Amino acid sequence: MARVTVEDCVDKVENRFELVLLASHRARQISQGQPITVDRDNDKNPVVALREIADETLSPGDLKEDLIHSLQKHVEVDEPEPQAPSVPAVAAGEAGAIASDADEADDNIAFDRMSEDDLLAGIEGLIPPEKNDDF
Repeated sequence: MARVTVEDCVDKVENRFELVLLASHRARQISQGQPITVDRDNDKNPVVALREIADETLSPGDLKEDLIHSLQKHVEVDEPEPQAPSVPAVAAGEAGAIASDADEADDNIAFDRMSEDDLLAGIEGLIPPEKNDDF
């Protein structure tokens, strides 16, 4: 088996630091049981991952998207904001009343609702205070 080096893979992934991230992510996938696309030749998972990248049996773009997806804890959905109703022109006397109504509307704060499962999933990701050595 020929030795796989970073130079063999740099032409597929230009940034060597990104290459290390992608190869380590792929090595973790292999250790979790995903099928490999090259012959193992008695190599360890990181070498197999580098060989897959060098032989272009896997797309680096697909690996990058999968890595990003695996690191995301909360996926933010971009939803359009509701449109404010148009206010017709009013007389000067009524403008003060409208301004006070706007101040009251600013005091009302809407909170996001979270299901119990989402709350438990978020809590499981926290580090207990007694195991945190920063304090």
